[in-house]
Amino acid sequence: MAQAKLNIGLIGTGFMGKAHALAWRNVWPVFGATLGEVPWVTLAMLCETPLERARQMGREFGFDRVTDDWRALVADPGVDVVSITTPNGLHREMAEAALAAGKHVWCEKPMALTLADAQAMADAAVAAGRSTMVGYNYTRNPAHTHACRLVAEGAIGRPVHFRGWVDEDYQANPDLPWTWRATLAQAGLGALGDLGCHLVSLAHGLMGPIDSLQADLQIIHETRPMPEGGGRGRVENEDAASALVRFVSGARGSMVVSRSAWGRKSRLGYEVHGTEGMIIFDQERMNELQIYRNRGPVSEQGFTTVLTGPAHPPFGRFCPAPGHQLGFNDLKVIECADFLRRIAGQAAPGPDFTEALEIERVIHAMAASAAGDGRRIAVAAFR
Repeated sequence: MAQAKLNIGLIGTGFMGKAHALAWRNVWPVFGATLGEVPWVTLAMLCETPLERARQMGREFGFDRVTDDWRALVADPGVDVVSITTPNGLHREMAEAALAAGKHVWCEKPMALTLADAQAMADAAVAAGRSTMVGYNYTRNPAHTHACRLVAEGAIGRPVHFRGWVDEDYQANPDLPWTWRATLAQAGLGALGDLGCHLVSLAHGLMGPIDSLQADLQIIHETRPMPEGGGRGRVENEDAASALVRFVSGARGSMVVSRSAWGRKSRLGYEVHGTEGMIIFDQERMNELQIYRNRGPVSEQGFTTVLTGPAHPPFGRFCPAPGHQLGFNDLKVIECADFLRRIAGQAAPGPDFTEALEIERVIHAMAASAAGDGRRIAVAAFR
């Protein structure tokens, strides 16, 4: 039986803030109402600035109280869990303060601006003894978790090569105004921090940890127009990245990332090549998985397209009919349920801050390799 009610505090009301609010509102109807698998939650307190916007979003999201002071939220005795969905540069300070106040913390990725900040967050979580989660919702896709099971069970033989990509076009237009996302001081890494870390999270689940890599970064649009005139601002972080990776298992792979790929909206995908077949996944067709097995007569071999359904848990918690499709926000609900299970002391997927730190090590190793003219770098050097 799940533990007593947990009171939720949310900092931020943008895209991810709304995703967290929807997840907190829907996690009980999907996972808790029948079996009591997860604790009951109430939306206790929301933080946004200015205060008037906090009041407006509090009404829309259904929170009991609002504030424009995040420090007041993390210190409030009526808050048990804090969701952090703010810009990257605020993650460390907010997470450390929440942990010090005895709260559990759900933080969006990337963890922080720098690897040192991410390490400090992981250390703070261990010291506090609180549960944490970092927002890698794509790892919750039933199609992906099925792919992980197939690979682990040897359905395609020994995995020997991973080919991964993540492309979006939200920065493809050179005339888009300059924002804080273009700065190392406020955003940290660019395409790697926004997108590449998601690809690494998927690769880890399929192939295991990465041992070493060689990488290259590219700033495609070196300047952007300032939003209120006054010329153009310099872009300091990467629009695109590519890497050759070697996994601890001995498998090889490649990863490419771009936030300036016209026409791509959420093309997060991969191929896993095995000695007896391969698996293909693409987030733009997130309810499908393609599988090839080199079994039977050659004349009958070919790709099988699997549509996800109740046979691929936890799809059936949302819909009893296969092929009826889950969406992005459903993945956040699954992630939320896993976090609540961890808070309740149950076994559930992460990553927590310590586990997510390994993803941060990989993307920062990529940046370091590129800065060193693409030399091969051992990820262990960043521990």
